[in-house]
Amino acid sequence: MRFSTQLAAASRLRGTGAVLAAAALLATATAAAGPVSPAAAEPVAAPAAPAAARPDCSAAHRIEQTLDGGTTWRMCWRYDTDAGLVLDKVSYQPKSAAAPIRVLTSAKLAQIHVPYDDGKNEFDDLTGAGFGMGLQNLKPAECPGGTITPVRVADLGTVKGLCTTTRARGHAYRMANDQMTKVWQAQGKDLLVYTVNKVAWYEYITEWRFSSDGTIAANVGATGSLSPMDYNATDGRGWPIGTGARSYATSHAHNVFWRLHFGLDGSPKDRVEQFDSTVTRPTGNGGPKVRTVRTPVTKELAGDAKTMRWWRVVSQNGKNKDGHARSYEIVPGPSATHDGRGFTRHDIYFTQARACEQFASNNIRDCGRGAPDSVDKWVNGEPLVNPIAWVNIGFHHIARDEDQQPMPVHWQGFQLAPRDVTAMNPLTPPALANENGQPDQPR
Repeated sequence: MRFSTQLAAASRLRGTGAVLAAAALLATATAAAGPVSPAAAEPVAAPAAPAAARPDCSAAHRIEQTLDGGTTWRMCWRYDTDAGLVLDKVSYQPKSAAAPIRVLTSAKLAQIHVPYDDGKNEFDDLTGAGFGMGLQNLKPAECPGGTITPVRVADLGTVKGLCTTTRARGHAYRMANDQMTKVWQAQGKDLLVYTVNKVAWYEYITEWRFSSDGTIAANVGATGSLSPMDYNATDGRGWPIGTGARSYATSHAHNVFWRLHFGLDGSPKDRVEQFDSTVTRPTGNGGPKVRTVRTPVTKELAGDAKTMRWWRVVSQNGKNKDGHARSYEIVPGPSATHDGRGFTRHDIYFTQARACEQFASNNIRDCGRGAPDSVDKWVNGEPLVNPIAWVNIGFHHIARDEDQQPMPVHWQGFQLAPRDVTAMNPLTPPALANENGQPDQPR
């Protein structure tokens, strides 16, 4: 929740004393791009050889971490005064790979859109509420076992705001043989990279999580406080907070967008595919049947999630040792789609890359006179050659007594799951390495 309209503008600047910090494990190139012509297309590089072992950014802006099983993640980081933390040149190298495998050219938040249920207040927290200027100093206890790196924020100075650390995730895998005499199991750790940004009463944790099996998870956690200025929803659009039924916290939505530029195997000329599975109910003594159809996405798309539908981004020139094209599947987390604005009505967008198209709504980059400023209006049938993926995860926040004080973190996010990036599980133990395609029987 947040202040009323009259106080909103002033309250947005309260977080400006916070700055981003970078971890010693990390590093990010500040990517100070030069002027961009209106609606200029992002450059499409020729297919590249495997990326060098280290991303081409300074040591101060580089993140490199080897996890369990010998998997190494490498990337660059930078800080944008509107988008906050940006990750560039993200690569993944399992122990079996001779060279890093480029996964993402860049990845960042693209908007946090917050409309209130009473229709009186609506905010674009990244481009209209000072998100980037609200970077917070982190204490060592907020980055357990990790490193807090100072980040230079324009007009603010240096903030100890970027944490890189590792965290246990439990089982990476477990498998027992048929005789129950042998168990193969491993406990895994993830690399975590995160910052905290304050916008009025809310504080947002921007978290990227990298696993040793090649999975990437992007999450935003909202915490902080309910705004005391919003305890006025007596029209049925809020929830009573405190003693009796005098104070009502106004309900609202958090529509969080991410912008992903893949560039698998070093080339941005990726393919996009949509998969839909249809279940046919059984007849007679038969069982239900499922048919899965693959549809190439050759033009810009506004996609809607549904049961047994998913998308993947496919490398144009990279294959695993089995000869299968490398790809990453987009796996959305729980989401409440908000129908209030055109850009919030769809769960995923694929658009042709344009350097000026950086934010899903209230895009403040110069795309030329009269250019639309939201992602839904950029989907106009253009061929998809250099795709950008925009992921939208929504949450309808109806407050509860437990939201005070402070508010427990509520998370929104998605995963990028490797699909055929390696020929086998990158963590396969040596004793099972010969079982590609046909497990030995019995074990």
